[in-house]
Amino acid sequence: MHVGVAHHFGWAVAVTASDEGIVVDRRRIELVEPGVAVAPIHSDGKDLDDDAVARLVEATRSSAIRSTDSALGDLEAVQPAPVRSLSLRWWDPDFPSDLAIQRRAPYEARADSVMYREVLAAAARARVWDVHLFDAKDIEAQALAALGESTDDVLRAPRETFGAPWGKDHRIAFAAAIVAASR
Repeated sequence: MHVGVAHHFGWAVAVTASDEGIVVDRRRIELVEPGVAVAPIHSDGKDLDDDAVARLVEATRSSAIRSTDSALGDLEAVQPAPVRSLSLRWWDPDFPSDLAIQRRAPYEARADSVMYREVLAAAARARVWDVHLFDAKDIEAQALAALGESTDDVLRAPRETFGAPWGKDHRIAFAAAIVAASR
């Protein structure tokens, strides 16, 4: 099984696909516990000093580690076969780790998102899953090429099987899982 993720602040869409590119599961997963700041750098901490933001980031990261581990454990437990990979949107491996830099443009708009992806990747690696990174701009085209399809009907078809919701996040996560399965 291959899991593709389209993440947001504090939550994500996770789509699990078989080696054959068939959706076997789709769900929303919570990446932080209720009541925890979901964007400690971008918005929740924008009026705080560096020490206060550092505490807020640590609280959010700690919550994200617990929540993500729990969500991936729940996801893994219901799969018909072992999960082998998790696919996430690419981030710059040289993204600054210094909080003072992260709080400045252009980094402040991406720092929280990078944190969630780092936590997801670490949780996947702890489960001995391969971690694949993708560019959301072309992942659907890559998936169609891997399947030998000429239209995106295959990426839209699960909506008929699973019903709503099945939107852009689901298609991107599914496409990422397909590409991972084809590797």
